[in-house]
Amino acid sequence: MRGLPTGIATSERYVEHLTGPGHKEQPARVTAILERLAADRLLPQARVITPRPADDEAILRCHTADYLRTAIRDVREQRRLSTGDTHVCPDSLEIARLAVGGVLAAVDAVMAGDVANAFAVVRPPGHHATPSQGMGFCLFNNVAIAARHAQAAHGIRRVLIVDWDVHHGNGSQEIFYKDGSVLFFDTHQHPLYPGTGHATETGRGAGAGLTINCPFPAGSGRREIVTAFRERLLPAAARFKPDFVLVSAGFDSRLDDPLGAFTLSDDDFAELTGIVRAIAAEHAAGRLVSTLEGGYALAGLASAVASHVGALMA
Repeated sequence: MRGLPTGIATSERYVEHLTGPGHKEQPARVTAILERLAADRLLPQARVITPRPADDEAILRCHTADYLRTAIRDVREQRRLSTGDTHVCPDSLEIARLAVGGVLAAVDAVMAGDVANAFAVVRPPGHHATPSQGMGFCLFNNVAIAARHAQAAHGIRRVLIVDWDVHHGNGSQEIFYKDGSVLFFDTHQHPLYPGTGHATETGRGAGAGLTINCPFPAGSGRREIVTAFRERLLPAAARFKPDFVLVSAGFDSRLDDPLGAFTLSDDDFAELTGIVRAIAAEHAAGRLVSTLEGGYALAGLASAVASHVGALMA
């Protein structure tokens, strides 16, 4: 919405989710991003959004009660989730609730007309978390819970989720695979963790045709991914006509990330941002929230995020 600032949802508490020495999903990710946004004078132009911890009701819109109990138990008793490869510390459950809450607060701010759009600088990430399993550094599926919140709290009918992380958003796909109210579009490196995201996975039942996977080999970059956004996402969004746009913004698809082999540049992220902004402007009154997923080379992550936020503000 013209004239309104971009929101940045974040909390100094996100560094309290401790994953252990040498872990790629480290507290310094958030610090590096915020320092770069401040240095580039993007943070002073934004409206900072204060997260609130997500309650059980919000989380249970996407996760089973059994899994929530398991996550609570595991954080209390272990250093790793029993359901998958996610390291935790005693504060991880509280910080994971706050990560979900950061994205929910961003959705609320956009819906209230306080900001034009928003980026949630949160951790732990979320797009690998399925209804019954935390995995891939994730506890709760931040973006999926945000989609359900937009529907439950704000009356949004159709949500588009765009995932440009180098890894397939298997949790988001599973949550909405049979759901006719969410269009899920994902570009990712294949084969790569978690091994899902084949082009033949297109949704079932009411969700038939509403999952669009674009798997690409290592070394892919602007030509493959921007082309997929223009030739596959844009027509699908025109048919679907979303009322709200969410982005799982993983910057491990950037050149030289240690956990991926895509070659996107900072300028490419700005272009992808422009495409999803155009979709939001045409169909969703500009309503768009992106949330941090992957990205593990600190300098590259911070640079790519600055390009993304700059494009949100343009």
